[in-house]
Amino acid sequence: MTRRTVEHATCLGCGCACDDIAVVVDGDRIAEARNSCPLGRAWFADGSVPRETRSSGKTVAPDVALADAAKLLGRAERPLVYLAPDISCETQRAAVAVADRLGALLDSPTAEVAAGILASQRRGRAGATLGEIRQRADLVVFWGVDPADRYPRYASRYAVDPTGLQAPDGRHSRRVVAVDVGPSRGAADADERVAITPEDEVDALAFMRAVVLGRVTGDGTVARAATGLATQMMRARYVALVHDAEPSPHGLLHHPDRAEALIALAQALNGPARCALSSLRAGGNRSGADAVATWQTGFPFAVDFAPGYPCYRPHAGAAVLLGRGEIDVALLVGSPAGVPPAVAAALGQVTTIAIGPRVSAAPFRPKVAIDTGVAGIHEGGIAFRMDDVPLPLRPALSGPSVAADVVRALAARLTKGQS
Repeated sequence: MTRRTVEHATCLGCGCACDDIAVVVDGDRIAEARNSCPLGRAWFADGSVPRETRSSGKTVAPDVALADAAKLLGRAERPLVYLAPDISCETQRAAVAVADRLGALLDSPTAEVAAGILASQRRGRAGATLGEIRQRADLVVFWGVDPADRYPRYASRYAVDPTGLQAPDGRHSRRVVAVDVGPSRGAADADERVAITPEDEVDALAFMRAVVLGRVTGDGTVARAATGLATQMMRARYVALVHDAEPSPHGLLHHPDRAEALIALAQALNGPARCALSSLRAGGNRSGADAVATWQTGFPFAVDFAPGYPCYRPHAGAAVLLGRGEIDVALLVGSPAGVPPAVAAALGQVTTIAIGPRVSAAPFRPKVAIDTGVAGIHEGGIAFRMDDVPLPLRPALSGPSVAADVVRALAARLTKGQS
């Protein structure tokens, strides 16, 4: 069979959303994803997905599944619409419209990183695109994260290795500092390492901010380490302060004040130097869900349409309401594999309609399941990189039903049922 290559495909295997991938297709399978990292190769795999349409455990025609889904949602007293990963912004927008029509709670995995979002809303946030960091950063501080673990091409494409306008020699133009916070270690090839215990992390960040603002000096191990690092950051031309916004891979909970302390430090450094806080996010177009929800409702997650207009409920999102037993019907749009474990377990206790990639294989056994293609592999559209830059998706394969079309068809049935 004929082999062909799709150039400039966008990988959603992590939040880097690398858009330089050459996908080699052999027949109806992906044979190779050139330029991709191991995470990207696992995400593309061979491109095969299930093509099931099921209702009450039985294979049914798509129209029957949509009719059953519309009936269940139309009878719901407290519905939930959950935006899971691996769908395009177009699909996310269609799902927001369904949530609005139903008076549902709209949420996404962003609720897991709520502390950082809320701190940004309180304080503002000094950020930058990955392209700006690539071009200008001369000091890169990896705060408790080695991108090689969950964001393999971050260093090679953006923060460390590439040449830039103010980094003509690439890695040799930059100094890299790794801050090890307990088991969460910074980059392995750093020029300098600073060790901080998890218990001292927030205090160290606060002390660094005080040093930058000229308000304190002190003794002790933490004070000396914080003073030295803060002084080094103040003397840099452009600092990239990199941290992992996602839950810790070690199963440890970040201190609730950690995100705000990082934001405050970055804000303070924009005076003696220029500092951008680079927050690493997981893949599957999670950042796109934030952008679409904000665009359509004014809020990035945990949006409640029950009053008849969008209300922000950041402390009463999907996990909380499911845990309280307040949700009676849930519509999951996206890949079940990207749903946080607590939410996935709770979905097994309520009537769930699932539309998205591989939903027929979901562990919580949806009442209605309609498999679709994966955004970026089978479906086009737009996705957002972790720095909120939109990128086009170039599908390599044809797939099952297009997720956005299925969600729009469901919306049409809901409208017809209410008229």
